[in-house]
Amino acid sequence: MIRNLYLILGDQLDRESAVFDEFDPARDALWMAEVRAESTKVWSHQIRTAYFLSAMRHFAQEMRDKGYPLYYRTLADTAGIDSFGGVLDKDLRALQPGKVRLVHPGEYGVLQEIRKSVTNADLQLELLVDRHFVCTADDFARHAKGRKQLRMEFFYREVRKKTGLLMEDGKSPTGGDWNYDAANRKAFPASGPPEIPPGKRFPPDKITREVLQSVRREFPDHPGDLETFDWPVTPRQAEEALADFIAHRLPKFGDFQDAMWTGEPFLFHARLSCALNVKLIHPLTVCRQVEAAWRKDPERIPLEAVEGFVRQVIGWREFVRGIYWHFMPGYLARNTLGADLDLPNFYWTGDTEMACLKDALSQTLRYGYAHHIQRLMVTGLFSLLLGVDPRQTHEWYLAVYLDAVEWVELPNTLGMSQYADDGVMASKPYVASGQYINRMSNYCKHCKFRPDQKTGETACPFTTLYWDFLIRHRDRFAAHPRMKLQVRNLERLSEAEQARIREQAEHIKTQCTGEKS
Repeated sequence: MIRNLYLILGDQLDRESAVFDEFDPARDALWMAEVRAESTKVWSHQIRTAYFLSAMRHFAQEMRDKGYPLYYRTLADTAGIDSFGGVLDKDLRALQPGKVRLVHPGEYGVLQEIRKSVTNADLQLELLVDRHFVCTADDFARHAKGRKQLRMEFFYREVRKKTGLLMEDGKSPTGGDWNYDAANRKAFPASGPPEIPPGKRFPPDKITREVLQSVRREFPDHPGDLETFDWPVTPRQAEEALADFIAHRLPKFGDFQDAMWTGEPFLFHARLSCALNVKLIHPLTVCRQVEAAWRKDPERIPLEAVEGFVRQVIGWREFVRGIYWHFMPGYLARNTLGADLDLPNFYWTGDTEMACLKDALSQTLRYGYAHHIQRLMVTGLFSLLLGVDPRQTHEWYLAVYLDAVEWVELPNTLGMSQYADDGVMASKPYVASGQYINRMSNYCKHCKFRPDQKTGETACPFTTLYWDFLIRHRDRFAAHPRMKLQVRNLERLSEAEQARIREQAEHIKTQCTGEKS
């Protein structure tokens, strides 16, 4: 008789989890399952599927080695069962535990599916706190209470005080400022990036090779290229990846975290988000090691680089999780701008003449990775300007990036990138013309389109669609404190020029989606 059956999900591979606080190997058991539906509910990138399965199987092997009773269902075991709930239903009937315990999931839909299965089995479900995060959902609710607007900056300051990261005497921010974002926006010189040390790579071991074979067999028509798989799939590898980042790329990370360059997918980024999101390494471990490296060698590592990194990990990452659980399930259906076009097919192929999109999409399809500016200001920006249904854009991001878990991906995509939540996540739409991409990359030098042209055969589609976006939404943003200057620039354009922009924008939309707005 199993007293407690502890469910462990694919993004809960935390060795310090609350699961183990009261676990009795004589009376309790762990349960994990690989479910085909988790890769088919969105058309998941092969690398994304392989990453989760490899990390799960490594975790499972470690649990067995430590003597934990474990029921582990592989893809072969769950063949023919079309949902996570269906797999769980079957095992709850067979195992008949006294109680089901679970660390709070990262996805609303998964939680509802588990609750339904447990109720159907006439069992009790106990949710445990996810200690991987600095703030709980209740902490965020207290922060949000009484606020007309939620802004990451104010939340971030609270988290800094709570953790003591980059604080002096627990009261004042190190260096005198809370935020050095203005120093983190440099572009590369015309000669290109400084020398980029190659990041730590982790060639597939026996477990991972078996996973790769399984993914090739089970999901042959899914996007992606498994030949590039070399990600950290164990806590030790995650620690090694962190040490490599601190030693070789952190010093330049701050300056160039927003920069882009053709054929350079990783630049000075840490490549740790996937390990963080499946909980191979704790965010405070990451941030404290980065801070310690700066305090030890401030001449080599700029404070701006450290603060920018810490802000991403315990600022944005914690903030978006709070937004997700505070506003779900209704958040998923938001579409403030009424966008309704289909996502262009070239998002799945990379087959486009726009050099910036071609590079970012091809990189994404090859590696399952793109850094935050490529996501926000290339792939996301084009979708926003075009007027794509934000749910389709969300599902694409959830499918193609190996670090995508819904709690972090959905607010970043639907809110930050697509402004579909009416400003909950971001205080303004992140809209720009092709001139922004030209400033932050060398993409435009290899492109047939010109970022300074609004109309004509060589006009940049980003630029045309940027002005079209402002025309379409001028009434909404004319008095917006952070958008009104952009909208006011429409006054410089004659009615005839605005008409030409609208006509060319409609042509672009028809070319991209087969539809007119």
